[in-house]
Amino acid sequence: MDRSSRPRSWSRSRRIVPALAVAAAAALALAGCSSGSGGKKAEESEGGGGGGSAGRANTPRMTIALVTHQSPGDTFWDIVRKGAEAAAAKDNVKLVYSADPNAGNQAGLVQNAIDQKVDGIAVTLAKPDALKDVVSRARAAGIPVVGLNSGVSEWQKLGLLEFFGQDETVAGEALGKRLNGLGAKKAVCVVQEQGNIGLTQRCDGVRKTFSGAIENLYVNGTDMPSVKSTVTAKLEKDGDIDHVIALGAPIALTAAQSVAEAGSEAKVATFDLNKQLTKAIADGTVEFAVDQQPYLQGYLAIDSLWLYENNGNYMGGGEQPVLTGPAFVDRSNVDSVDGFAAKGTR
Repeated sequence: MDRSSRPRSWSRSRRIVPALAVAAAAALALAGCSSGSGGKKAEESEGGGGGGSAGRANTPRMTIALVTHQSPGDTFWDIVRKGAEAAAAKDNVKLVYSADPNAGNQAGLVQNAIDQKVDGIAVTLAKPDALKDVVSRARAAGIPVVGLNSGVSEWQKLGLLEFFGQDETVAGEALGKRLNGLGAKKAVCVVQEQGNIGLTQRCDGVRKTFSGAIENLYVNGTDMPSVKSTVTAKLEKDGDIDHVIALGAPIALTAAQSVAEAGSEAKVATFDLNKQLTKAIADGTVEFAVDQQPYLQGYLAIDSLWLYENNGNYMGGGEQPVLTGPAFVDRSNVDSVDGFAAKGTR
């Protein structure tokens, strides 16, 4: 589809193709490309390297911007980006990646993508109010926008085409039920970024189903020594805490150090995986993780924009998100995902 012929303002009411593309997109998945860390500077990827290749689409070259709220050093986003790069390699897409944890700066990166007249934008909505206006400008410019990872409760309000991620409230509720089954009585939920709605929804979801006591503990997720000292102090002060709930793999690994340093008997449970975290689950340092499959989020976000551009396809019927989680990983099944985590795709 030539974008010059596309209506300047698209909406879900204009769509005419049924939402049956999820299985087709997933079936086209291939091994990911190597990725680096995010930052304010946009980084381009031509979609080469990495694992096996099934060839590149012969459709016209597209440029797609992926704009996230990645904090410096947060390796979770390397997995998202690796999935996006794999889709870009298959779809003949030039991927332009940029990130900033400051919501205003992230909005500025989206505006940069609009100014560059990209063919599509994939964006995270950790702080959706700050992105509302710029997403509206992208739509007015005729640029399709999809959401991923954060903002499952907000993507429709902002008029996005599709959303790929986890319902964080549902994931939190599942974790709360799991704690009940383990006989937990008192937990602390460690929040590493205030104002991030996804993190808040996780803790709130746990609170809905957990029959024990729970409180939030706010830390600075970009300063791990500070995270460690804050969690350690909390455990030393309150010996009744039997579970520390982390909202990211690096936080969980640091919390495990805090447990040891405080001489606490608390268990650590977490959301999200990385290769270090799977090893911690295997050796019992971390009890379990809730996996949302970030590689799949990045892959589907880019592939969906290619499908929309070339076939008019869209996923989820325009009304439902495409959920990539939650799934529990513990000692009973960690061996089945460890190899994928080691190569950076889980």
